[in-house]
Amino acid sequence: MRNLTIRKFNELYDEGKITSEKLVEFYLERIANVSLNAILEINPDALFIARAMDEERKIGKKRSNLHGVPVIIKGNIDTNDKMQTTAGAKVLSGNYAKKDAFLVRKLREAGAVIIGKANLTEFANFVSFKMPNGFSRLGGQTKNPYGEFDTGGSSSGSAVAVAADFALVSIGTETSGSILSPASSNSCVGLKPTVGTVSRSGIIPISYTQDTAGPITRTVEDAFEVFKVIHGFDLEDPATYIVKNREFPAKLKEIPDYSGMIFGYSEQFFKWLAEEQILLFKDTLKKIESLNGKIVEVKFENLDKINNINVLFYEFKHGINNYLKDKDLKVKTLTDIIRFNFEDKDAIPYGQSILLRADATDINEKEYIESLLNDRRYAKEELDKLFEKYNLTALLFPANYGAHITAKAKYPSITVPAGYTNSGPFGLTFSAREFEEEKLLSLACVFEKKFPVRKLPLN
Repeated sequence: MRNLTIRKFNELYDEGKITSEKLVEFYLERIANVSLNAILEINPDALFIARAMDEERKIGKKRSNLHGVPVIIKGNIDTNDKMQTTAGAKVLSGNYAKKDAFLVRKLREAGAVIIGKANLTEFANFVSFKMPNGFSRLGGQTKNPYGEFDTGGSSSGSAVAVAADFALVSIGTETSGSILSPASSNSCVGLKPTVGTVSRSGIIPISYTQDTAGPITRTVEDAFEVFKVIHGFDLEDPATYIVKNREFPAKLKEIPDYSGMIFGYSEQFFKWLAEEQILLFKDTLKKIESLNGKIVEVKFENLDKINNINVLFYEFKHGINNYLKDKDLKVKTLTDIIRFNFEDKDAIPYGQSILLRADATDINEKEYIESLLNDRRYAKEELDKLFEKYNLTALLFPANYGAHITAKAKYPSITVPAGYTNSGPFGLTFSAREFEEEKLLSLACVFEKKFPVRKLPLN
């Protein structure tokens, strides 16, 4: 049952060779026996839910292609069950949500079986600049199943869970690279959608303007199936009004190759890469050309104006205070969290420099407004200018490098496995403009099918 896809699961189910209950048992056994610190909590009701989904299918009721599919949810997403929502932080221990996050409810309605909460870089990597990817106080250090490599972050556990066969698919969240990074580092597919296409209600926030959730899977088709379910309008998240009257296609559009398409890339990101990663990325560009795609080199003119996280400091404080206000916890504000951490130094082994900086902000300050407008201006205008100047179909980035630009523009990206280096797995990322998820999924699907480089980890 290793390396299943949603399509294969449904085929085996229809042939009577598998059940949801048996698959959940398989994944639980792997979680117990393969020690990677990828899971914060197991859902004690998972086997009962799986059996219920099996009973429905016996009487001919199949809710969707996700019916009976085991899913891991990132630990910063609310689930109204016997699991906590802690974001890996000791200070949020005991946070039992009173209702499901909107996307969780959509998954349940589709028949998915939520079997656990994934570990993550604590508070989605918004505690300390010294904190390593994949570490949380409650979950420990997540490990890469491919070896002694960085897990990426912050959706580390979500990606490791999929790579190591702890679930069929998972959900991650991204503010700036937090889906793309771990997906790339663990040889997975990661879709970071247009901000507003997936509701953020019920998710511990960082940024009103950049946060989104998205799928991490083993194939592009699976990412499509999950996104199709979680996509949609939520009255509680104003950002989703943009999809209130926008339907997502029921079927992934298949294209034979990249004929007539133009792809842009920039060597400005090479300074962060090892030589072998640069060579691998250049090899992927040749693969794009072999599929009749045209490659053009582009240059970002305002990277210095985009390389900051000022907006996040302001929005995190305001967002976390709003998230906490109706929770049954002693901490009600970011200031309370910081005080708790000072009193219990064991809670913050890497310090809390980011929390302290965020707590000193006020969302009404002039600097916030200016930073917000500059982010929108430089990121979106920079990308739009390149797309229009070169008539681009998509931009290509090595792994998650460049994610901060598309994040600030609120534009979608998808990463697919591109190969392996001495630094670990490495992904190719396609980025486009808002609402172009369908196009990105089709582009990524062609690459995946023509160059099936993904390997199973050793464990």
